[in-house]
Amino acid sequence: MTKERYEILEERINDMECKIAFQEQTIEELNDALTQQQLLISKMQDQMKYVVGKVKNMDSPNLADPSEETPPPHY
Repeated sequence: MTKERYEILEERINDMECKIAFQEQTIEELNDALTQQQLLISKMQDQMKYVVGKVKNMDSPNLADPSEETPPPHY
């Protein structure tokens, strides 16, 4: 193998190692973002369950009776 051919192969290997390093960094950043999003989704699901529970437990007297409400001013 000639010295020129060896240098070309070494350069290609260095380029691939550099690309792999960037890919690993990108994968790590995506994993961190995904983890944060999953935590946020879980928190929002818990909040939604709480709100749904509160709405289901509301007494109907707390709700306005449509027959007792005055019509909006534009009528």
